[in-house]
Amino acid sequence: MSEAIITVENLGKRYSIRHQRNERYTVLRDVIADKARSFFRRNGDKLSATREDFWALKNVSFEVRHGEVVGIIGRNGAGKSTLLKILSRITEPTEGRVRIKGRVASLLEVGTGFHPELTGRENIFLNGAILGMTRAEIQRKFDEIVAFAEIEKFLDTPVKRYSSGMYVRLAFAVAAHLEPETLIVDEVLAVGDAEFQKKCLGKMHDVSTKEGRTVLFVSHNLPAILNLCTKGLLLDEGKAVMFGAIKEVCDAYTRTWQRSAASIERTTGIFRSVSLTDAQGNPLSTLSEGQPLRFRCSVSVPEEPCLVSLIIRDANNYALCELFERSFSLPRANRSQAVFFVEASQLPLRPGHYYVDCWCGDRMSRQLERLHSALRFEVVGSEKTETGTHILGPFWFRSVWRLS
Repeated sequence: MSEAIITVENLGKRYSIRHQRNERYTVLRDVIADKARSFFRRNGDKLSATREDFWALKNVSFEVRHGEVVGIIGRNGAGKSTLLKILSRITEPTEGRVRIKGRVASLLEVGTGFHPELTGRENIFLNGAILGMTRAEIQRKFDEIVAFAEIEKFLDTPVKRYSSGMYVRLAFAVAAHLEPETLIVDEVLAVGDAEFQKKCLGKMHDVSTKEGRTVLFVSHNLPAILNLCTKGLLLDEGKAVMFGAIKEVCDAYTRTWQRSAASIERTTGIFRSVSLTDAQGNPLSTLSEGQPLRFRCSVSVPEEPCLVSLIIRDANNYALCELFERSFSLPRANRSQAVFFVEASQLPLRPGHYYVDCWCGDRMSRQLERLHSALRFEVVGSEKTETGTHILGPFWFRSVWRLS
């Protein structure tokens, strides 16, 4: 078994949040008042501004061995970026300790470690020096870095004039090629285009498998995490929920999604409850690519027979389709409550976030009720689907091509 290159023990990071007045701007009297409060705080006055402790990380422990690729996943605000900043030695932990062997290259935000007034060429040498590389080592890798970043024409231009895409191309190229023992990459790759993201994922795979280096990768792209990583760390509210095989960690993350959404409960209106379910009727919020959509709807039946439909929209609020069957209606039928089910087995959505509107109208299609964004669900890539092969459009179809 290889040696541990990163050891994290009972790590915690606490921030102090000060609750201030809800004012849009600060004037001179506020500055003077704050100075007075600072004086009284130094003298033990308990009437100073209210402060609250917020733990971004609490009791986090794990161990990463040489050559492992670890995916760090969790919801926004779970503590992922805070953890990477501590591992990159950007910020100090409040408690616990971290032991890291060897050099660490990190890419946490666009332009990390770059000086805006220096050119791309000069920043390559600056970053290499920060990583502890000699000038000869940097020159040996220089041509590879420039070729990977694809910025030959702008190599002697100050990076302050670079676009965000050019920034991230150069930053990743420097971090990946200057031979650090550990490479730390945050969600910053999302800034690049699809082709460059694929290129970066391939490079991280080569860095880990061919060069035997350690990679820590934060992303919300579960298919990329599954394809690239061997182990995973799941964070939730600053705590390490699970550390282990990447497939098991991603499954645990998906289950937390399932417990949190994809259903509504109401006490008034026509639609009383709506949920996305699996074949057994259990609520879902995440589907695999190609998995059929199944909805369960509980309604208060109106006095007159009415029509219902479900409208599926993408993250940009574009209506993709409407699940509607004119021959299906809700008759009064001597009852005030009814439950109906809708299944769409031939709606192969691409990975992404989707929303469902619930609509009800009379026989003349006059609207009685419409719930906007009643449900939200996510479609994730299947392991059987090659990442990056679906380029355009909201739907995924298999097609047969023949040459006559």
